Amino acid sequence: MVEINRSSFGLSSGQLFQLFRDGQPHTKAELAELTGLARSTISLRLDPLIELGVISPAAENSSTGGRPSTQLVLNERAFVVAGVDFGASHAVASLADFSGKILASIETKRQISDGPEVCLRWMIAELKHLLAGQGIAEENLLAIGIGLPGPVEHSTGKPASPPIMMGWDAFDVPARVNQDFNAKVLVDNDVNVMALGERYASYPDVDHLIFLKAATGIGSGIISGGQLQRGAQGTAGDIGHVRVSSGGGVSCHCGNFGCLEAVASAPAIIKKLVADGLPIRNSSDLIDATKRAKVEAIQAVRQAGRDIGEVLSTCVSLINPAVIVIGGSLASAGEHLIAGVREVVYARSMPLASENLLIVQSKVGKEGGIIGANVMAIDYVLDAETIDSMVNALITK
Repeated sequence: MVEINRSSFGLSSGQLFQLFRDGQPHTKAELAELTGLARSTISLRLDPLIELGVISPAAENSSTGGRPSTQLVLNERAFVVAGVDFGASHAVASLADFSGKILASIETKRQISDGPEVCLRWMIAELKHLLAGQGIAEENLLAIGIGLPGPVEHSTGKPASPPIMMGWDAFDVPARVNQDFNAKVLVDNDVNVMALGERYASYPDVDHLIFLKAATGIGSGIISGGQLQRGAQGTAGDIGHVRVSSGGGVSCHCGNFGCLEAVASAPAIIKKLVADGLPIRNSSDLIDATKRAKVEAIQAVRQAGRDIGEVLSTCVSLINPAVIVIGGSLASAGEHLIAGVREVVYARSMPLASENLLIVQSKVGKEGGIIGANVMAIDYVLDAETIDSMVNALITK
């Protein structure tokens, strides 16, 4: 059976559409030259994209002679996506256009431990409010990207035994959201989403990147070949439970001993400093102590950086990233944490893998989650297969 909208040349409308994702205008002549297809075939592939509204005429520029050539460009406002970032005690909901520009957003204190029904009802109500405020029909919301602070099986959108998310285990997030929105719902853990956001906002030309979040827990998101790597079950990057040499017999909440998270996370550092007599209650106190040059705090954070660097040096050998970005609350300790990471990574990694490796603090900070949630939704909507499905539905209507 021949797939609808699939040409004998093997180029579909969705595949042709990918050339517009650079945001630059293109003429039919340019597209024909780029693809090697006849202009008549190009027109056949473009017509449904224009009818859908995902591309539209740009300002006409004069050609080298004859009639001016009509330029076509990605219509960034044809539809919208939503990005939602849930933290342990906060939540942000937003709308964005196809360029990733945030059109509207709202942030509130929201305990993830309130459970999925409470949190998702809030999200749904706020997205409806944001859509109405922008004068956008609900059917023009094509995808919703959601970041959650715990393990998620991305293929199903279901959290998997999340330690701080009471009542969320195996909850069908997409099915619940689809009771109110006829949109694709994509769910991932917060670190993967932050990796997407950091790359999009800060390193769009870097195809090999590791984003590490060091906070209450420790995890990483891996970009390789320009794509987020989730692994078979969505657990790729869960480096917080890799054993480190300084861990010894330190117990971890996962049931094992010596995990990176058990010795280098914010709670682990705070526990050690309190035992040493420092009045440290939370991450804010810890960061403040490093900024006030408390030697014990600086030494503890530096050692946490070394422990993280021990695991990352193995990641460098396996993945060969161009950039390692450190984010999360501990990254606010500035050079104290990152210096420890660099010390070990540069010492233990092979020269070829580390000579041009950048190890840096996150540029977007806490905004990475909401940026990444929108990027996850945009990447789905603008993918060739999704566009082809929209075109096929249009043709068979």
